[in-house]
Amino acid sequence: MTARSAKPRSLVVATVTALLAVLAPPAVAAAVPEMPAPQRVTAAALGDSITRGFNACGFYRDCPKRSWSTGGDSSVRSHAQRLQDATGVRIRAVNLARSGARAAALADQAAQAVEAGARYVTVEIGANDVCVASEDRMTPVEEYRASIRAGLEVLRSGAPQARVLVASIPDVGRLWEIGKGRWQVRQVWSRLDVCPSMLAHPTSERREDVERRERVRTRVKQFNAVLEAECAAYGPQCRYDGGAVFRARFQLGQVSKWDFFHPSTSGQRLLAEVSWKAGFFAAEPVRTGGA
Repeated sequence: MTARSAKPRSLVVATVTALLAVLAPPAVAAAVPEMPAPQRVTAAALGDSITRGFNACGFYRDCPKRSWSTGGDSSVRSHAQRLQDATGVRIRAVNLARSGARAAALADQAAQAVEAGARYVTVEIGANDVCVASEDRMTPVEEYRASIRAGLEVLRSGAPQARVLVASIPDVGRLWEIGKGRWQVRQVWSRLDVCPSMLAHPTSERREDVERRERVRTRVKQFNAVLEAECAAYGPQCRYDGGAVFRARFQLGQVSKWDFFHPSTSGQRLLAEVSWKAGFFAAEPVRTGGA
């Protein structure tokens, strides 16, 4: 490691100390702070097919081992791996995300995280509320808000000591930008009916198509604003990524070759990196707003 890339020792120590404080049970942290950190802690992932690693290691199947949040594949370096590497505490990773899930499913997933005793929880959900057959079927903003609020309330009341990282929804408009010029990509989108609200007629420059795509992208921004607001209302135990995942400038090689929609293995790694850096243990404050 070069002098330029090395972190100051004080920053490393402070980061690890913060991580251990997150993972320690309330009784240990409050009553007997001199006791060592627990030997095993549960980290849970809530969300949809993105967090399930769908299409990251095979055609049309989940691949949780390559999940950005809880995966064990070293090529991804998930949050669970980073927590374990930084603290030396064994992390029990539980992936409760479900492919196809919309925000309405968050409360049930959160209840499972509470039951599992999760101390660290990631939330990434909303793409399926946008990627629907037509834009008029997108989840209304206030309905999305109610679902996110209900899910976070389950965590706040059932696991008040858990840290909750809320990741923004990726920019599906970016997907259109990098794929619309490739006929192979367009063919797959059409054959598999991938996110028609955004990706239907991908080469069309007709006003109605241009405006439709912008409205869908706007809905993603609105959903991300909901995530930021609801996480802020939750309190200091919740951290929004400041739009880091939304702003990630992923490339076509970071998208699954099976559907040109879900993150590939390298795409999962990108999600892990940007969301981790924007999380609880970032060295610098996260910029908020803009998505």
